[in-house]
Order: sequence, then structure tokens, then C-alpha cells
Amino acid sequence: MSLIRRYAALPTFRRSETTLSISALLKVCKTTSSLEQVHSRIIGKGLHEDHFIMSQFITLCNSLCNLSYSTSVFNLVSSPSTVLWNTYMKGQSENDSLSLTISIFIRMKRSDAVPDKFTYPSLIKACSKECAVKEGMALHGSAVRCGVGGDVFVMTSLIHLYGTCGEILCARKAFDEMRERNVVSWTAMIVGYASFGDLVEARKLFDKMPEKNVVPWNAIISGYVKCGDLKTARKMFDEMPYRNVVSFTIMIYGYAKSGDMASARFVFDEAPEKDVVAWSALISGYVQNGQPNEAVKIFHEMCSRNVKPDEFIMVSLMSACSQIGCLEQAKWVDDYVSKSSIDIRQAHVIAALIDMNAKCGNMDRATKFFEEMPKRDLISYCSMMQGLSLHGCGSQALSLFSRMLNEGLTPDDVAFTIILTACSHAGLVDEGCYYFETMKTNYSIVPSPYHYACVVDLLGRTGRLKEAYELLKSMPVEPHAGAWGALLGACKLHCDIELGKVVAEQLFELEPQNAGNYVLLSNIYAADEQWLDVNLLRNKMKDRGIRKIPGCSWI
Repeated sequence: MSLIRRYAALPTFRRSETTLSISALLKVCKTTSSLEQVHSRIIGKGLHEDHFIMSQFITLCNSLCNLSYSTSVFNLVSSPSTVLWNTYMKGQSENDSLSLTISIFIRMKRSDAVPDKFTYPSLIKACSKECAVKEGMALHGSAVRCGVGGDVFVMTSLIHLYGTCGEILCARKAFDEMRERNVVSWTAMIVGYASFGDLVEARKLFDKMPEKNVVPWNAIISGYVKCGDLKTARKMFDEMPYRNVVSFTIMIYGYAKSGDMASARFVFDEAPEKDVVAWSALISGYVQNGQPNEAVKIFHEMCSRNVKPDEFIMVSLMSACSQIGCLEQAKWVDDYVSKSSIDIRQAHVIAALIDMNAKCGNMDRATKFFEEMPKRDLISYCSMMQGLSLHGCGSQALSLFSRMLNEGLTPDDVAFTIILTACSHAGLVDEGCYYFETMKTNYSIVPSPYHYACVVDLLGRTGRLKEAYELLKSMPVEPHAGAWGALLGACKLHCDIELGKVVAEQLFELEPQNAGNYVLLSNIYAADEQWLDVNLLRNKMKDRGIRKIPGCSWI
């Protein structure tokens, strides 16, 4: 039964076609279809010029993300009031581009409507989202000229804009000019200083606040967390008169960011209530700190408590699966996401799906997602190339790299690390050397130790040990252990004892307690039946208290 028919079935005293009855109909609209039914009734009763009704109608259009419908309805109103203009602009500013929102404001100024104190906050907020300081300053001037420049909500919006965009002096000037301030104003200024990295001024302002609720406490603690001062953050957290779930989530995030997952888990367990954001902070923390199995375990614990995961948790879970490399687990996660209400067309979701499937060996599934992308970016190309490289398809990775260049994308240092690794795994020496030179000459990228390590590994695998050694010596920075380790492995592969000794000595200095380097050199000696050197090396390990970690099998 349609919405109108359901209301028509009500008693007569409930069916009077008045503004109030239409307003009641609008409150129960949940779909565009029911919205259209009410709209036809509004037109039929001649209420399309009723600004109160049309304001409610446009608000509902915006909530249903039907901006084109709200625009067409608004344009039919002959002389919109300031309230109607404000309603229309608020919806557009939240869901559309800043340029279009500004153009609507200009139309309003050219009409008979006069902007008021409710006009500017949504416009300034739209500028904050895009860090459009120039446009924000113009709106500031317009607000002053319209006589609402001193309004607490307008000024608070401006403080947030200037603080977000790094114009901290402008933010403070606006704050100091305020005749009346509320908790939101103080908090906006504190957040501005914290975002700017000036925790001294932020703390001074916090201490001066005449009254505080949990929001400014969270703001100042978040500032300390972002600058890495967890000691002060924890001290203030312990001093809070009242904490909410956001307070606990900030500390979980801070500890996770610093790599202290034990403290992050302790704070999480302390929290009296946990929302999906708190769970997300803990799961992503385990993923970022290389503990993917723990992340998966927490995910299942969350599901057992009937907490529905959002897209950000699923992206973290997919990243965990990428680290683990388990194909069956990846298939389960892929199936779970596909059956959920999460929109997999979102760029960050589909990128995570590509990365997970590629790294877990399901290249057909990864390719399907990749080819279905409306616009492929550098991240999606890198995920595909890395997947192909990991699973022995180096030539295909190189073809994909060429396709990426043909699409006009510019490779970064990560893309070159991946393609150099692909060349190394596939033994494509000439191609690898070409990309190494191209990176420097065509893209002005200074090779990192990781790039050098890739080329050293490439040359070493193909027996060009002297070239690899000379390349390491020519590095502008000190080679890291990974590069020397790659060359030592190549020395073992090609039985080059003399160079192996030289390389091993470098590794003993860089990693004096790494038993693997001693074992590798010992194996080189053993392959040449130099048993005396093997025994000497083992005695050296014993004297230095270095023990080989025994191998184990899951079988």
C-alpha cells in the first residue's frame, strides 16, 4: 500500500490536507518513491510555494542523497526565503563540490534573500573540507558586511577553518575578537593549535577554559598523541573526570601508532563500552605492527559480540590477510565483503580486495577487480604488479608497468621497488638495470637502499657478483644489512668464497648477533670442504654467545 493510501485510510480528523499533515507525511518518508508521492500531493494542494513545507522537503531530498531532485524542486520556488536558501545550500555543501556551493551562495546574494547567521557555518565548513582558505576569507568578509561576523557559530566555524588550513594566526585573531565564546569555540582553537603542532599554546588555552566537558579533554589528548608525547597524553587521560569511548579510542590509536600493542590492548580492555571505531583502531594497530594473526583473532571476537564491521575494519582485515598470505582465508573475507552491505566500488575497498587477492595468489580474482575499476590508480597497479612478481609472473608484471605508463600514471619510488623486485625474481637483468637507470634519469628519483638491494639481488642471482659488489661500494649512503645479505646469499649460490668472506665481515659489523649470517658463511665454507674454517666460525659463534635458531615444521 502506498504512503498516501495509508494516510488516506486514517480517520477524517487525521486527513485534513494542511501544512501539518503534509509535514507528518514527510517525516515517515524513507525512499525516493514515497518522496515523489508526497511531492505530487504538495503540488496538487498548491503548497509548492510554502517555504516551511519546501524546506522540510529539500532536507529530506538531501538526506536521501537525491541532490538533483532537491535542485529541481528548489528552482521551481519563485522567491525562496533565506531559510529555504540556507536549507538548500546546507545539503549541497555536505554532498557536492565547493565551487557549486559557492555559486549557489552568489545566486542567493543576487536575489532578494539576505544571508543570516545560519547561512555561513555550512559554507565555511565546506571550505574547511577542501582547505579553501581564500574562499573562506571571502565568506568571513561577507559575514562581517551582513552584520553576523560576531556570531558565535559563524566565528567558531572560521576558527575551525583557519586552524584546519594552518592559518593559526588568523584563527587566534578570530578567537580573540569573539565577545562570546562557548565550549565549541575554545575546543576549535585548541584543535587548531594541536593540528599546527603548537601543544604549548594549546595547553595554555585548555588550562584557561572556564568550563570543560569531555570534548576539549579529548582534543588536547589527541594533540599529544599525534605529536608522539604518549607520556603526557596518558597523564591527562588518567586525570580526566569523565571518559567516553572516544577518549579510550584516542589512546588505543596512540599506543598502536608507537608500536606498543600491549598497552593498546590494555586500554581497549579497560574501556567500559566499545564502538566500531574502537575495534577498528585495535585491529588496524595489529595490522600496522605486523601482527596479522592477532588482528584476525580480534575481528572474530568482535563478530562474536554482535558488532557489525564497517568498511574500514574490512580493509584492515584484508590487509591482515595480505600479510598472512593464506588463500582460503582471503576467499572467506572476499565472500564476506561481497555478501555484506559494504559498497565494494569504493576506491579504498576495491584497492584492498585487489591487494589481498593478488598477494594470496588468487590472481584471476584480483584481475577481475582491477579490470572493473572505473579508473585505475598507482596503488592498484602496484598491488597487481607485486602479486604477479610474488607468484612467478615477472614478465606480466613488466607488461603491466608499461601499461601503467601508457595510461599516463607516473611511477613513484614504491612502484620502482616492486618492478625491480619482479625483475630480480624473474632473472631479467637487462630490464632491471634499465629500470634502475630510468628511475634516476627520467623521473629524478634518488635510489634508496632498497632499490640498490633489489639490483644487487638481481645481479647476484645471475652470477654478476663483482658488479653487485661494486654497486654496493658506490652507494652514496651506507648499505643496509638486507643488501649485504642478498650478496652473501649470491656468494653461497655461486660458491664465491673470497667475496663471501668480505661480505660476511660487513654483516658481522652491522648485525653482530644475527646467527643467520654466520651460518650462511659456514655453508659457503662447507660447500668447498673447508672444514677448518667451518669449525673456527662455529667457535667464534660460541664465544660470542650466538646460537642458531632451530628450524621447525608445521607438518
